[in-house]
Amino acid sequence: MGVIFGGRSGEHEVSLRSAESVINAMDRSKYEVVPIGITKEGRWLVSENAAALLPQAVMGSNHHQQVAIIGDPTRRGLTRLGEGSRALSSEPLDVVIPVLHGTYGEDGTIQGLLDMAGVAYVGCGVLGSSTGMDKVVMKQLFQQAGLTIIEYDWFLRSAWESKSAPIINRISRALRFPVFVKPANLGSSVGVSKAANKDELRKAVDDAARYDRKIVVERAVDGREIEVSILGNENPIASLPGEIITGHEFYDYEDKYIDNTSRTEVPAKLPKKTIERIQSDAIRAFQAIDGSGLARVDFFVERGTGRVILNEINTMPGFTSISMYPKLWEASGISYSELIDRLIELAMERHRDKSRNLTSYQPTA
Repeated sequence: MGVIFGGRSGEHEVSLRSAESVINAMDRSKYEVVPIGITKEGRWLVSENAAALLPQAVMGSNHHQQVAIIGDPTRRGLTRLGEGSRALSSEPLDVVIPVLHGTYGEDGTIQGLLDMAGVAYVGCGVLGSSTGMDKVVMKQLFQQAGLTIIEYDWFLRSAWESKSAPIINRISRALRFPVFVKPANLGSSVGVSKAANKDELRKAVDDAARYDRKIVVERAVDGREIEVSILGNENPIASLPGEIITGHEFYDYEDKYIDNTSRTEVPAKLPKKTIERIQSDAIRAFQAIDGSGLARVDFFVERGTGRVILNEINTMPGFTSISMYPKLWEASGISYSELIDRLIELAMERHRDKSRNLTSYQPTA
């Protein structure tokens, strides 16, 4: 059982915390855990070297070595490398849990590698991961599915660098202030800022552009922040919703992972009809991106109107001790360790189903 963590992403540290929680919660009588760490530079490590990346050493006895997963289904797992990256041996992996957030982990890249290698893995496939990662494509799919979303605009970094004034004027007219500015392909609130005027908007876009070539600007919503967890493949289920009560002006990176000033209310105190609407829309959002395995779907319930507005979907939500995804399932009757078991079962189920596909043409009789 491989657990991959770290990675070349602005969410590297968040991934380490998630992986530590997942590895500690896995039943060692069921699973032989192989920790696979990816450094910020993209180097793959295994065992002691991999565990050394984690906040605490959680693993143990295997020889430390540089490793790789090669897109060769005859190997079906981990390849240990010698000097000069020479392949020494292969170690089969039944299932991989890619506890990777953000770029090169949650965006379909590692999912494509694992598909090529013929290895089962937890979570969404290439399409679900990539469309769930790109906030622009995600919103377009949500609109196509008839879901209510936040008013937004988007543009490329190159357009911003060449002609920022027209973009600022367009946003101030169409969305009005305040607005939120986000990198299109990142999570954990990295690079996210709130702007109340044109000067703040310029600074916020410059910050977001450090992380991605595509920038999203959304109208700020005066609403309660509600999250719901999804579990399943073709017949997904939704958890009870929970509420994030922020300690900062909005739920930013510091509030989530550093200051710990936010708090959660699980389950959220909402009318029954609102809960049912949130759960139904969450499942529709999951299906709109062709999701599988798991996701966390985030909403706003607008103050004054009670309108349910879909914000975004996270196809590899945090698994830290403060993360909402496992908390919501615990409140819904599924413990942390049972949740991991179910995710592994769903991964194997999806892999078996994909394995039925022919890879060469065979005429019917």
